[in-house]
Amino acid sequence: QVQLVESGGGLVQPGGSLRLSCAASGSIFSIYAIGWYRQAPGKQRELVERISRHGSTNYTDSVKGRFTISRDNAKNTMYLQMNSLKPEDTAVYYCNTHPALLGGSSWGQGTQVTVSS
Repeated sequence: QVQLVESGGGLVQPGGSLRLSCAASGSIFSIYAIGWYRQAPGKQRELVERISRHGSTNYTDSVKGRFTISRDNAKNTMYLQMNSLKPEDTAVYYCNTHPALLGGSSWGQGTQVTVSS
């Protein structure tokens, strides 16, 4: 089993920024495409963005131009830089492979992001 630990969430005002981190206990980031997911209250978990092994990225339309995903394979860590945050970005954010749950990974506890004035 590969453990994934998300961190960096918090309460931020609209227009603010946060940087999320995800640390893996194993070297899955160098093997699989990886992504950030989020789940807002009462909604299904959705993929927000992903990055391939080769560095190409795909974003959902709602975050294009505001969020940037990156990875450091040597450190088994991935990041999500979130700028110009909006209230609708409020959710619990998770990291995982894409498709999810590959390589013995499981869902971590996530990190809560709350955007509110």
